[in-house]
Amino acid sequence: QVQLVESGGGLVQAGGSLRLSCAASGRTFNYYGMGWFRQAPGTEREFVAAITRSGSTYYADSVKGRFTISRDNAKNTVYLQMNSLKPDDTAVYYCAAASSIWYSGSAYPSDFGSWGQGTQVTVSS
Repeated sequence: QVQLVESGGGLVQAGGSLRLSCAASGRTFNYYGMGWFRQAPGTEREFVAAITRSGSTYYADSVKGRFTISRDNAKNTVYLQMNSLKPDDTAVYYCAAASSIWYSGSAYPSDFGSWGQGTQVTVSS
């Protein structure tokens, strides 16, 4: 079991930037892939980005070229740098840890066994 704590959300104007952080504890961090998902009111949770234990990255088409996921294994932390934010990016953002050490970039929430509490990102027009 791994514990995840997100931070860095907030209110930003369209075109602005935010960086989300997710601190992990309770498991060997560098063995597992990590992901970011988001959920807007009235919608299902959707995949945003993921990074495998080897550092390969994957993105939803809607954020490709604007968001960057990265990890710092020495700090047990995964980041999501969000640039050129749009009002459609408004959502609660969740950090998630893959269930298996063999995670290879899937976008399915069911492949992630641990979730953070979420952090609100609001982009004003």
